[in-house]
Amino acid sequence: MSCGNHHDRHCDDVLVELYRFIDHELDEASATEIQQHLDECGPCLREHELDMIVQRLVARSCADRAPETLRDRVRLTLHQVVQLDIQVDRPQAQPGGPLPWRPPPRSL
Repeated sequence: MSCGNHHDRHCDDVLVELYRFIDHELDEASATEIQQHLDECGPCLREHELDMIVQRLVARSCADRAPETLRDRVRLTLHQVVQLDIQVDRPQAQPGGPLPWRPPPRSL
């Protein structure tokens, strides 16, 4: 999506981060950029308002909050799945051939 105006952050990038913005999960600089974008972009602001409504409805429907340990386990599982996906997508070395290039491991 794009409103046709120039912004420091593209509309698609902002929309991807909206739930993290709403949940206050972004660092201060990213949150400030998104807030500035929302102040300037009507279509993204409307999407933000819709997401806020959805979040309130879900919160009302799901009064019980999942324990932090569950959230941590879900994040760990997602991280492992992504790592597995990366490993599957990497080219494998052929017998007797050179080893494929691999990026250095990222620290967590």
